Amino acid sequence: MKKNIISAIVIVIAALALGLFIYVWGFCRFYVPPEHMAVVTAKSGKAPAPGTLLVEKGERGIWREVLPEGRYFLDPVMHDIKIVPAINIPIGKVGVVTSKVGKPLAPGEIIAPDKSYQGIWREVLSPGVHRLNPEGYKVDIVDAINIPFGYVGVVTSQTGKPAPAGKFAQSGEKGVLQDILQPGLYYINPRAYQVNVIEIGMNQVSMTGEAGGVIALKNRIEAASDTLDEMSSNTLNIQMQKRVNMMRESAPASSGSRMRSFKQKTARSVAVRKAPRPMGAVSSAASTTVPQTPDMVYSVGGFVEFPSRDGFKILMDMTVEFELMPQHIARIYMLYGDLPQVVSKIILPQILSVTRMKGSSYKAQDFIVGEGREIFQNNLRSELEQVLREKSIVVHNAIIRNVTIPANILKPIQEASLAVEQNLTNYSLQETAKIEAELNLHTAMIEQKRREIEQETRKITAEIAAQQKQSVALIAAETELEVAQLQLKRSELEAARTKLKGETDVQVAFMRNNEKAFGVEMKAQALGTSGVMADLLLVEKLNPNVKLQVIYAGDGTLWTDLKSGSITVKK
Repeated sequence: MKKNIISAIVIVIAALALGLFIYVWGFCRFYVPPEHMAVVTAKSGKAPAPGTLLVEKGERGIWREVLPEGRYFLDPVMHDIKIVPAINIPIGKVGVVTSKVGKPLAPGEIIAPDKSYQGIWREVLSPGVHRLNPEGYKVDIVDAINIPFGYVGVVTSQTGKPAPAGKFAQSGEKGVLQDILQPGLYYINPRAYQVNVIEIGMNQVSMTGEAGGVIALKNRIEAASDTLDEMSSNTLNIQMQKRVNMMRESAPASSGSRMRSFKQKTARSVAVRKAPRPMGAVSSAASTTVPQTPDMVYSVGGFVEFPSRDGFKILMDMTVEFELMPQHIARIYMLYGDLPQVVSKIILPQILSVTRMKGSSYKAQDFIVGEGREIFQNNLRSELEQVLREKSIVVHNAIIRNVTIPANILKPIQEASLAVEQNLTNYSLQETAKIEAELNLHTAMIEQKRREIEQETRKITAEIAAQQKQSVALIAAETELEVAQLQLKRSELEAARTKLKGETDVQVAFMRNNEKAFGVEMKAQALGTSGVMADLLLVEKLNPNVKLQVIYAGDGTLWTDLKSGSITVKK
């Protein structure tokens, strides 16, 4: 009985476990795919604080934390699961986060001090995949700031208390920051900071009465990457639109013609830019050959006008080349504004003022005669360089391109100048004739001198040839004499050698024969009797194979002497 109860309990437990497994695995299990997230709403748990939009785990409501990709198990009865795409920020974009949860901001503030406040976060989301609960956070994807080559970015903080007048904004203050952005890609919150892209390097401002004066900005340098090039174009187009709006708001009603000219030139400038391409797209051949012209961003009608010293009205076309240095860009922008404002507030007034001040000290004819016009241009450039240097603007050149003078004074001056030029021409013709006659005379003298030099050359050549022939003959004779002398010395040496050899041979023969005779004499003395010597010679003549050895014996016995010598008899 007890075993049956235990078996029943085990079966019930197994059935419950199996049912629980089927429920958990079949109904509580869910997947979050890649680049997605799950927003969980709990229907049970501890009650959150009143007004709380997002809750922590264990509280009732929408969880603050979202679930990333993976497998999870949650009771579908007590939880609502909502799977949504994650926030995917592409390259060249940033995510601006607006928080709906947290402590409320102070009145007038829009940027949250930190992530515990409601409002816009100062930090932005960089390119990549991010997971923020869409119920509590709103993410706006906007363009990043790409500063092209040849430009810098001036940053203006848009939040905080205003910085003191004429001072750069410090941390927590509103105003222009001293540090500028060099060319590159920056992930900056456009709600917290405004970036104005300003040209550096050489720019031009021209004042002309025929087509209106313009500022001609240099072309943008193309980036190596299509994506960077597109972002640079977007940044410059945004800056261009800011300038259009600024000029439209600041232009008075009486300057409608100037604004029309400005808008037409701006439209032309934007039209020649490359068309936007999709991120990562490969540029076609057509897109890489689009021509670029300088941007026309500001229009000024009329000539530079001033009275001359003798009371005549002078109209002048002028072009000034200037440069804004990177280290001064932030201060220039803080004091005067963007480049068109710098031109309208600083450069153009100074051009007009200096030109009128300098030009009024010259007579009208000075602007026609080349020397006087050059002196005026040099003085004008020097004065502009000095005045604008105090404003941190570098002037490289001031060029006078056209001068308009009243006809009643221009014609007499021109006629007088023509007469002077004609006299100079006639004088030049006379001088040319004189020079030509002198040239002919010198040519004839040169020809005569050339012939004299040729005769002298031939004479010198003949003399040198004769001297060379005489020298060769003399050297040959001296050589033959030396050879004869050497032959004589050789003959003398041969005779001396022959004589010496004969004398030597005679002496050698005498010495040899003498020694032989001496040897025979000693042998005869050793034999003692002359007859023995004769017999010995006879024996040698009879049998040459018999070898006789004569041993000299001094004091002693024969047997003693025989020890030192032995007679070998051949068998």
